[in-house]
Amino acid sequence: MTRFEVLELRIGRSAPLGSSGVLSAINKHPVQGSRPIGYLGFEGDEQADRKHHGGPHKAIHAYSISHFPVWAKELPDHAKHFRPGAFGENLVIDGADEADLCLGDRWRIGSALVEVSQGRQPCWKLNLRFDVPDMARRVQDTGRTGWYFRVIEPGSVAAGEDAKLIARPNPTWSLARTSHLLYHDRMNRTDLAEFAQLPGLPDSWRRVALNRLASGKTESWCCRVETPTL
Repeated sequence: MTRFEVLELRIGRSAPLGSSGVLSAINKHPVQGSRPIGYLGFEGDEQADRKHHGGPHKAIHAYSISHFPVWAKELPDHAKHFRPGAFGENLVIDGADEADLCLGDRWRIGSALVEVSQGRQPCWKLNLRFDVPDMARRVQDTGRTGWYFRVIEPGSVAAGEDAKLIARPNPTWSLARTSHLLYHDRMNRTDLAEFAQLPGLPDSWRRVALNRLASGKTESWCCRVETPTL
């Protein structure tokens, strides 16, 4: 797979998430025409929690449109929520998902060059977004997480453009394999050691692998996936 299509480009500002009062920029609206993109993402886009979202390794969030009908079938009472933009993605993707993309892939989209930096680590705000108490854990367990791009060369991107694969330095490390290692085959020491040495891996993910190898234990995900008392 060397191409995919950007069906929609979306941006959003921080605002209260439903009736919770929690600030979030997950509500992204579609943008027509070409949009400038810099090292921290699209012009006009925001992240409410810059400690855990945004930054150079999470400049652009992408999500595959192929996942929405699967979610709707699994959670029919919440099917109305599963539509483009539901996961706060900047790019709605057709023709590729986590099994098709690898860590470190470089893609030319419009005039910008971007690189797959990591899969999304879902947080408890998804529980509020979808009104499903364990939605973040469901996203994590299924591997239907979406992914992030870092920006290598700024440029402009528009909906309807094809992305073209420029380089694939880690062809054996798909996002699906990465998710399986992090959340299912968690103490596979051979894979953890290989994963920790991947060039361009965000420091936070490298630390996860090295800490597991050193401690023999998996880190706790509770604070990330379980909704706190608000």
